[in-house]
Amino acid sequence: MILTLKNFAVIVIASSAGFSASTAFAAGDASNGANLFKSNICSACHAVAKGGASPVGPNLFGVVGRKAGSLAGYSYSPAMKAAGITWDDGTIAKYVMSPSTVVPNNKMIFAGIKKESDANDVAAYLATLK
Repeated sequence: MILTLKNFAVIVIASSAGFSASTAFAAGDASNGANLFKSNICSACHAVAKGGASPVGPNLFGVVGRKAGSLAGYSYSPAMKAAGITWDDGTIAKYVMSPSTVVPNNKMIFAGIKKESDANDVAAYLATLK
């Protein structure tokens, strides 16, 4: 088979179709995300130390792969418990941009991070906490 530009485009499109929406969020800068987490209001409510307490919001150590509303010892809203989300880079980035849109009636009082790149960076940082 001769690979033409048209065939190449079809192959590229077909091979990229299997990527989920969260794949786009994997490109976040975890180092910048750590700085944003600490300098933004995230750290005012959330701890990130392994085994640490949940001060106002739940501890976010190991949040990637965790089912929403499932951290033992934290009192989640009924909405978060029923959200049916398993956190990954993509869902975290979307959530920190607009918590009330992703999980309506949740307890988090935060308007959201406005810049998508900043949200991606925070999600990338949280993904490092394992």
